[in-house]
Amino acid sequence: METIQQQWDRFFRWGPFGLLALATLLALLLIPEIGMSAAEQRTAATLVVTALVLQGLHATGKIPVIVYYWIRTVVAFTLSWLNPFFCVYATFGYFDSHRYLTARPARAGLLITAVIMSGAQSGGLPPSGAGQAAIFGGLFVLNSALVFIIGGLAGREEEQARIQAENIAELESANARLEQALAENAALHAQLLVQAREAGVSDERRRLAAEIHDTIAQGLTGVITQLQAAEDSEHVRRATDLARESLREARRSVQDLAPTHLDHDTLPEALKKISDGRAQLTVTGTVESLHDELEATLLRIAQEALTNATRHARADRIGVTLSYMDDEVALDVRDDGRGFTRPSRGPSGGYGLTAMRERAERVAGTLEIESEPGGGTAVSARVPLIRHG
Repeated sequence: METIQQQWDRFFRWGPFGLLALATLLALLLIPEIGMSAAEQRTAATLVVTALVLQGLHATGKIPVIVYYWIRTVVAFTLSWLNPFFCVYATFGYFDSHRYLTARPARAGLLITAVIMSGAQSGGLPPSGAGQAAIFGGLFVLNSALVFIIGGLAGREEEQARIQAENIAELESANARLEQALAENAALHAQLLVQAREAGVSDERRRLAAEIHDTIAQGLTGVITQLQAAEDSEHVRRATDLARESLREARRSVQDLAPTHLDHDTLPEALKKISDGRAQLTVTGTVESLHDELEATLLRIAQEALTNATRHARADRIGVTLSYMDDEVALDVRDDGRGFTRPSRGPSGGYGLTAMRERAERVAGTLEIESEPGGGTAVSARVPLIRHG
């Protein structure tokens, strides 16, 4: 849809053609009443052709607008001198003087247009007598007053439009700043929620670790003490071994709930400590300081995978690879142990495998397990690379 500005541009470009055509038609029809001589008619025809060429150059942008305005004004003045009805063409000077000229030249252009219009209204230029000259003078004063009154009103309207445009621009800028502040507040709110969640999770882990340590682990320690003091028999030894195994598992759970390895070490350093003596660690890519939850997740997955490889798979060789990539971090644990039939995604796959997968999925990651009987096991975890802070 065409805008108002585009409509005005089209009017200023093609409007003079229409007024020139109308003025020429009126002048031709009223030549007998005006009494133009043959020489005046030839001069008028030459000036009409000149005006058409001038308008064509202006419409195509091939002439400066200031030069166009003053040449058109001179041509219109001369045509109106020859035939007053050409003032129809001169009226366009009222519309575009402020468009093409600065303040003072524009006022001069308006006064010249007022002279042309007053001369035509009084019967033509030059005045034929004192009476016509008086009429011309009165009409000139009236036209000039109307021009400047209307021009003043238009100027005030333009000033109001300019102020309104500035206010709108200022409001848009304020709205943009407000939207930016709202976005920053939303990001801060999300960050606070994450920190609150992490704090709650950390507190809950410490509470569970303390409860396991103070209840299950202490109780199992007491059971072992009592069994050792009891009568030596096969059943007692088996009960003692079972209790010791349960105690180790309870202590490992406490360790999993509160991974102290990351308190003072980076993730590669923590992995090196838990792999020492059990696996060969390889780190690739540029080491990044990851979000605390991501590092804790990868460390726990590595601990579980190493425990499975050493305790259940009875592996001789274990390799741990930590890879930092553009948008994710990968942890791969491979062993040459006994392997198993297939990794299960259900409870039958064992709590350790299920827990590893759930930990990865909790941080928008993935866990893949490949294994076959006698062919070892490969655990591959992928998590997004989200930097600390």
